[in-house]
Amino acid sequence: MAWPRVRLVVTADDFGYCPRRDEGIVEAFLAGAVTSVSLLVNGATAESAADLARRHQIPTGLHANLSEGRPVGPARHGASSLLSPEGFFLGKMGFREAVAAKDVALSQVRKCGCRRRTPPRLLPEVLSFQVREELEAQLSRFQELLGRKPTHVDGHQHVHVLPGVCQVFAEALQAHGVRFTRLPLERGLGDCTWLEAPARAFACAVERDARAAVGPFSRSGLRWTDAFVGLSTCGRHMSAHRVSGALARALEGTPTGHSLTAELMAHPGYPSVPPAGGCGEGPDAFSCSWERLHELRVLTEPTLQARLAQDGVQLCALHDLESKRPGEATLETFLESSQP
Repeated sequence: MAWPRVRLVVTADDFGYCPRRDEGIVEAFLAGAVTSVSLLVNGATAESAADLARRHQIPTGLHANLSEGRPVGPARHGASSLLSPEGFFLGKMGFREAVAAKDVALSQVRKCGCRRRTPPRLLPEVLSFQVREELEAQLSRFQELLGRKPTHVDGHQHVHVLPGVCQVFAEALQAHGVRFTRLPLERGLGDCTWLEAPARAFACAVERDARAAVGPFSRSGLRWTDAFVGLSTCGRHMSAHRVSGALARALEGTPTGHSLTAELMAHPGYPSVPPAGGCGEGPDAFSCSWERLHELRVLTEPTLQARLAQDGVQLCALHDLESKRPGEATLETFLESSQP
C-alpha cells in the first residue's frame, strides 16, 4: 500500500488526573511516543501536572470537563443545573442523557418574557450561560497554571461535540483566541467488531455528534486535523496493528503523495491507586485498571513506532502542523466519504 505522507499528533488525555497517570504520560512524552497532552484543570494533580509540562516543555491543551467531578467556576459555590445535588457533574452518560432529554437544553434562545413549562432551573438561556461560565473558568484556570493559552481545547469524554454544547464551546474558544480543537470523526467504527456493543454504540454516537459539530466549529474559525483515530483503539483495544489499520481507514482515497494531518487520542499511564486521583470523586474504574498501562506499553514499544515509520507517518506536535481552514479539499472529501 502506497501511503501519503502523514503528520500525526499523539495526544495523551487526562493529564492532571492522578500522580501515576501523569508519571506514565511524561514517560511516554520523553520517549517520543506522545507529542501533546490535554490537561484536566479540575483534576486532583492539575498543579503538579502543570509544573511537569513547564519543566519538560510539553505542548499542553485544555481537556474541557463538564461531566466528571467538581466544577472550577462559580457553580462550585452553589446550585447549578449542570450538577447533581451532591455538587458533582452528572457523569459521562448522565450528562448526555440530560442533553438528549432537554433537561440540559444548551442552545441559545431569545428571551420572550413569557412563562415556560420548562422547570425554572432548566431554562435554556440559564444553562447556556452556566456552560459558558464553566468553560471560561477552566480556560482562566489553565492560564493561571501554565501562564499561557492552551495549544488546543478538546472535551473530556467528548462533551464538546454534543448538540448545543458545541456552539457554546466554539464561541468560548473563539473569544479566547484558541484555534485548534479535536473533531472525533473516525471512519469505519461500525466494522470494528472487536468493540463490545456498548463501546461501539458510544463511539458511533460520538462520531454522529462530531459530524453535526462541523458547522458551529467552522463558523467560529476553529481548526482540527484532517483525520482522527482513537475511538476504536482505546484501552485494551489498542495495538500497533489496530492503530495502523485505523489510520489506513481514515486515509482511504487520499491521493498518493498528498500530505495529511491526523490525531491519535490516547490514555496512557500507570493505574490509579485510590483514593488518589480523579476530579473530586476519586479515580474511576477505567483509571484503576490495567488498560491505561496497556496503552502506555503499546505506545512506547518499538513495534508501533516501526509500523508508523513503515507507513510513512511522522509524529509531531500540534503547533508543528500547517494551519488548515475547515472546508479544504481533504476535510470535505473525508466528510463526504464518511456518510453512513
